[in-house]
Amino acid sequence: MEHLSLAESEEAKRKATRRRSRVLGVAAIALFVAMIARLYALQILQAPTYQAQAVANQVRTVSVEPPRGLILDRNGQVLVGNQVVEVLALSQHAAAVNQNVVSNLAKLLSVPVAQINQALASTQFSPYEPTPVAYGISKQVVIDVEEHPNIYPGVVAEQTTQRFYPQGDTAAQVLGYVGQITQSQLTKLSSKGYTANSQIGLAGVEATYESYLRGKPGVTKLEVTAGGNVVGTLGQTPPVPGGNLQLTIDTSLQKVVETDLANEIKALSHTYVPHLHAYLPELTGAAVVENPNNGQVLAMASFPTYNPSIWVGGISTKAYAQLNAPSSNYPLLNRAIQGEYTPGSTFKLATASAALNTGLISPYSLIHDPGSFTIPGCHIGKCSFHNSGNESLGTINIVTALTASDDVFFYTLGYLFYTQEQKYGTQPIQDMAARYGWGVPTGILLPGEASGSVDSPTLRQYLHKNYPAAYPYDTWFTADQLEMAFGQGETLITPLQMANAYATFANGGTRYVPSIAVGVVNGEGKLIKSFPPQIATRVLLSPLDHQTMLTGFEGAVGSPGGTAYGAFQGFPLNKFPLAGKTGTASVTGLNPNSWFVAFGPVQAPKYVVSVVIKEGGFGASAAAPVAREIFQYLMAHPVGPPKFGVGHLTAGSTTPLGTTTSTTSTTSAKAAGSNSTTTSTTNPAG
Repeated sequence: MEHLSLAESEEAKRKATRRRSRVLGVAAIALFVAMIARLYALQILQAPTYQAQAVANQVRTVSVEPPRGLILDRNGQVLVGNQVVEVLALSQHAAAVNQNVVSNLAKLLSVPVAQINQALASTQFSPYEPTPVAYGISKQVVIDVEEHPNIYPGVVAEQTTQRFYPQGDTAAQVLGYVGQITQSQLTKLSSKGYTANSQIGLAGVEATYESYLRGKPGVTKLEVTAGGNVVGTLGQTPPVPGGNLQLTIDTSLQKVVETDLANEIKALSHTYVPHLHAYLPELTGAAVVENPNNGQVLAMASFPTYNPSIWVGGISTKAYAQLNAPSSNYPLLNRAIQGEYTPGSTFKLATASAALNTGLISPYSLIHDPGSFTIPGCHIGKCSFHNSGNESLGTINIVTALTASDDVFFYTLGYLFYTQEQKYGTQPIQDMAARYGWGVPTGILLPGEASGSVDSPTLRQYLHKNYPAAYPYDTWFTADQLEMAFGQGETLITPLQMANAYATFANGGTRYVPSIAVGVVNGEGKLIKSFPPQIATRVLLSPLDHQTMLTGFEGAVGSPGGTAYGAFQGFPLNKFPLAGKTGTASVTGLNPNSWFVAFGPVQAPKYVVSVVIKEGGFGASAAAPVAREIFQYLMAHPVGPPKFGVGHLTAGSTTPLGTTTSTTSTTSAKAAGSNSTTTSTTNPAG
């Protein structure tokens, strides 16, 4: 029994061993099959994915900024072009790997090491593209870098296009400038192809017409080693240049307007004015010339001005501070659209139109002017208002009132409207002023336009609520109504608003939206986008009412009793008849603002000229002479229709659009205000 048990035990052991062997064999086969399957998946099924990832590790895509479009005047003359300058750039990765390259480069350029390190520290540039460290370098420096790659590893010579201003400071505030895109702008515009390297218009037409001037970015694919060194270019999609923006501005006229305005302001500043019994301060001002038949702005001047080339390559902290210093009178300010001035008697356009249009008076109505107007029943505060020169004109009509700028006549109109509110409404003068475009932006496509204001009960309530110390009352008094009727009080108007209002009257009642650009042309001068005139609204006056007011405005310039008669003595009004209005606007604690606005030739107006000199005194003695010089020029040099073509697309070293170069990277100058697009002429070395 014991022997059989041992035999059975041995057999059982053998069976167990065989079972384990079979299990191990099956497990081994299963593992082998799994390994084969995994290898198949890695090498066959997922090979494209891993291959793409491997390639991606070797390729870096860099956006290439497009050449920016030129800015031309109405005749195709270049106002803003592009010029090529040499740039040295250094790879951030190369600088980190090669410790001596920064010091070597600083010695070559004769600049502090810290200056180059500061440029390299900028986060706006990719580590895989060269970072500009020096602009406007000489050819000899370029040669030194290219002949000694062992001393300057990772340094490349590039050519960059920067904004170029062949007309100097002409139309500076209109043109504006470009600069490095901000983070907030990039967040909004990244979907449109903007990158951290992009330049963008920051002021003037550079800003408002950015979408036309920018063009379409290109793409460059760079081959990069595992260490991050760029070793070649794998492919390029060239950028598409921006369109050339053609403005309504006439360069020759613009220069004349700027010169005439500047000369008058410089001559008057710090002089003693006997009738004001005061010395004038350092003056500022603006002037606008508009075509009343379509709203095109033919010239727009603001004084003081500046040369926009100061922004090219990055503006220095010192220069920027000077431009924004009170002692410089803020030359960046475009006073033609941002300066708000009490209009004085130029506002009588609205009051006269309202009085005639509503039937308050007729062209034949007479009002007696004893030299002053006293508010009936007034015993508190200011009750009596007199003419600016204390003159008495006797019994007069609206024609004489406009010609001689009689204040008492318009005080009376304001009072009559005030006392007959139920018949004529609560604010008929303000309503007419709004029809002429006062108190709202004109809509011109320039950034920062001011809206101005027209005094009213609603405005006084707003001012009292927000500025109670300066405006302790929210009540609209009779005196407020009288002052509003002849352009005083809290009414403020910009020079462009003034020109546009009188343009509306001059053309018979059509108020256009002022325009600053006529279209966009390509590199061959072909018009690809036009900006036709836009009508804002119409001011309806009967032919008789219009002619009555026109006669008054003509008299202001050509009649012996006209306020601007002296300023236009000797002007050939028989050949080029003018109609206009002076304005001498009192401002508390300051000298009066000097206004003059006129249009001509009267029967078929082609031009409206608006001039204001802040604190310049009487309109006839300061602003009117500037307008006269402008009209004198226009007589001899009429402005023609826009000319689309390529005859003037190059100026000096300006590179016309439509000419592209092979690019491997596009960069922007570090400082805000840089006007540059960089193109590499050699492949960046590691």
